[in-house]
Amino acid sequence: MTEAIISALFVFVLASFAGFEVINKVPPTLHTPLMSGANAISGIALLGAIIIAGDRDWSVTVILGLIAVVFATINVVGGFLVTDRMLQMFKKKEVKA
Repeated sequence: MTEAIISALFVFVLASFAGFEVINKVPPTLHTPLMSGANAISGIALLGAIIIAGDRDWSVTVILGLIAVVFATINVVGGFLVTDRMLQMFKKKEVKA
């Protein structure tokens, strides 16, 4: 059990460093498309959480799945709202006469 935890922690730390380096190298013009892609991935995570939380018996897995559904929903909705707000900044404003 200890080796599995150490391996998982090692992968998590490496993924954190890799993600940090990738995000730092993204130019501002690519930020909005990257956010949209991240929202799509969060939507996939939301579907997985719904499947896990759908069990009839209450257990720790179902409770964690329910919590994951709530947080993934907040993440997806918030991400799309932020992306929409950022895209509004690029639209040309109409001049009313």
